[in-house]
Amino acid sequence: MKIIGYVKSDFPTKFAIPRQSGVVPDIQARIVFEAEYNVKEAFRGLEEYSHIWVLWQFSESVREDWSPTVRPPKLGGNKRVGVFATRSPFRPNSIGLSSVKLERVEFDENAGVVLHISGADIMDNTPVYDIKPYIAYTDSHPDALCSFALPPDKNLLTVDFPAQLSKKIPPEKIGALISVLEQDPRPAYIDDDRRYGFVFAGFEVGFRVKDGILKVESVE
Repeated sequence: MKIIGYVKSDFPTKFAIPRQSGVVPDIQARIVFEAEYNVKEAFRGLEEYSHIWVLWQFSESVREDWSPTVRPPKLGGNKRVGVFATRSPFRPNSIGLSSVKLERVEFDENAGVVLHISGADIMDNTPVYDIKPYIAYTDSHPDALCSFALPPDKNLLTVDFPAQLSKKIPPEKIGALISVLEQDPRPAYIDDDRRYGFVFAGFEVGFRVKDGILKVESVE
């Protein structure tokens, strides 16, 4: 497997990244390519697609061994299921797969080909193995059964983001950040009021959750 490029996103760590692609459509990211694959002709016609599949590496979860079962956070972190029945990053081959919206294909004088995407659930500097167009009539299965991987809870958290803190975030980033916070960035099986923090777009955001309200306490 050859690494053809890297994702550039606002998440330098895994914490708070949306749990699936497309859950927070406002999140913007880019894909830049290694010189060998940064060939304009290789992307000819890609702009005619609205969405693409990105095959990437769980670069923070690479390990020599593997386990046939894992504990999905969505099941409380206690019940084990087969690794191939989950999207756990701890797999025999550390391959991730995301369906994202292709906002545009840019041909930059310095960076060459750059793909601008939205809705990505991918950490910054994640290696990319391949890009494939999303084809709706074969790739979409609205009636598919999804076991425990049900759609996100519509009961989003209420975000209390004091104005003196929110104004520190660039205007073009604030909408995506609030959407991330509404989804509850905490581990799926934890519900407590301890203080959490994560880095987004170069800012460290601290927050607590109590009674369904997420209060942002700091932006540094």
